[in-house]
Amino acid sequence: MRLATRGLYGCRRLAHRPIVRLSFATDMNMLFEFFPLLLFLAALLLKDIYAAVIVLMVTMPLGLAIKTLRTGSLDRMYFWSTAFALLFGALTLYFRNPLFVYWKPTAFYWVIAIAFLGSTWIGDKPMAQRFFGLVEGLNLEKVSAQQWVRLNFIWVAFFVFAGLLNIYVAYNYSEKTWGTFKVFGLMAITFVFMLAQTLWIANIIGDDEDQETVD
Repeated sequence: MRLATRGLYGCRRLAHRPIVRLSFATDMNMLFEFFPLLLFLAALLLKDIYAAVIVLMVTMPLGLAIKTLRTGSLDRMYFWSTAFALLFGALTLYFRNPLFVYWKPTAFYWVIAIAFLGSTWIGDKPMAQRFFGLVEGLNLEKVSAQQWVRLNFIWVAFFVFAGLLNIYVAYNYSEKTWGTFKVFGLMAITFVFMLAQTLWIANIIGDDEDQETVD
């Protein structure tokens, strides 16, 4: 019983650590966005870009609706990503020109970069701080205002870089290579970037239970 109790306490303690909460929130956000992209790639590889665009335009709103129902709140980043997918997808289908869908990730990333940059001076908090503030139970007061501003600029640089990288691949490689990069490459880069932010924030705020007394 003693070993079992200690084991259960260890699991509970681990679950309360900032690194676990941050990682779980990041993984869940990316999971909801991954499946529509995976279906997009499957349609692209099996048929063509126009079929893939239709699949994306159907599955992204469904994914947004499911996530909203499950979490009880609207993910604004996912909402705007869906809006961009519908807009650029409609332009792609209307003009029968895949350049619109090629530019969709780049346009989205650059609009986000502008929003993050503007939040440095507009509003009470940089957007990077607001993003991490959505994760419940974190003592973010340990992160200074200067550190939030610095992190915000890092996010701006990341989104600009991701947008450039997307359009470089789109113009220099085949359509299917670009589609594979869009789904797996950009997702992997974003995951690594988010993991780095998670580790940085967790290192600053430390272990929530370090100060608690163990009975």
